[in-house]
Amino acid sequence: MAAGMRQKAQILDKEGIRRALVRIAHEIIERNKGTENVALIGIQRRGVPLAGRLCGYIEEIEGKTVPVGVLDITLYRDDLTTLSHQPLLRQTNVPFPVKDKKIVLIDDVIYTGRTVRAALDAIIDLGRPRIIQLAALIDRGHRELPVRADYVGKNVPTSGREVVAVRLQETDNEERVLILEKD
Repeated sequence: MAAGMRQKAQILDKEGIRRALVRIAHEIIERNKGTENVALIGIQRRGVPLAGRLCGYIEEIEGKTVPVGVLDITLYRDDLTTLSHQPLLRQTNVPFPVKDKKIVLIDDVIYTGRTVRAALDAIIDLGRPRIIQLAALIDRGHRELPVRADYVGKNVPTSGREVVAVRLQETDNEERVLILEKD
């Protein structure tokens, strides 16, 4: 747990995360009338394993595999200079053309909308998709930009003193979503 933070509540456990992602997979298929020209792009860091899981659930449901990409938005952030003197760059790997695709951008938590804005800029630099949709495991509110997720696992109203911490097996060796509160 981060210094100066205490656990206030657990809002999803392993099974809750799985159910939310299976529901989102069904919604993606339904809204796009199948999987043709659909591709998933996970935002580094926790959006990446979520995209991989969604790909697996879509394959289980439809019997078809959709392409999956990885997006690092670090250099597109509007707060880059406040993050660190030497920001940590991660990999971007989108192994398919985005032109004319139905891109589903995936992140763990949507908060102010600034990460999504940066991700949109990064995707547009790769080409011009037919449409970009947004999926988030958690929507915690407090938008600063006019951004709304198309697919949401769980809406969790929070205060400014709270932090939503998504913990995934692939990145954190545990599986749950917590609300942490500043001491």
